[in-house]
Amino acid sequence: MMLNKALECSTAYLLLGGNLGDREGNLKKAIELLNNKIGNVIAISSLYETAAWGKTDQPAFLNQAVSLQTRLTALEVLDCALSIEQELGRVRKDKWGERLIDIDLILFGDEIINIPDKLQVPHPHMQDRKFVMEPLAEIAPGVIHPLLGETMLDICRNITDPLEVKKL
Repeated sequence: MMLNKALECSTAYLLLGGNLGDREGNLKKAIELLNNKIGNVIAISSLYETAAWGKTDQPAFLNQAVSLQTRLTALEVLDCALSIEQELGRVRKDKWGERLIDIDLILFGDEIINIPDKLQVPHPHMQDRKFVMEPLAEIAPGVIHPLLGETMLDICRNITDPLEVKKL
């Protein structure tokens, strides 16, 4: 008997971050909401403190990677993540600006998705950003990037991003 594709579980990998307010508390609340609204959280990385990327004149970020099992589609996961950001008080002002919480969908199983101005999976810049790769390699070292064919650990080991990322 075959299961309907919509009933199958997928593994989603998300990166959480924030540099305003109770950074650690906001990440904990986001993880709780992800678990309640999207699917079962199966792994959570350590906390990483990272200098701001892109727009550097702002406080340091706390980042954390999360993997979860979900029956939702990638677009549904994205919509729920954006709703959780809003519920936690995120206001979108400046690109790469300060924020209470940021939730990015980095990988969704081995799917490759390109919906311009909406969703790109794998995240198109993940392999260039140490603050993404270090927490992701911690919880998913053997997961293979669907476009690059390399494991998260290998990508992390070979990254040239000079930004300081400190495991807490």
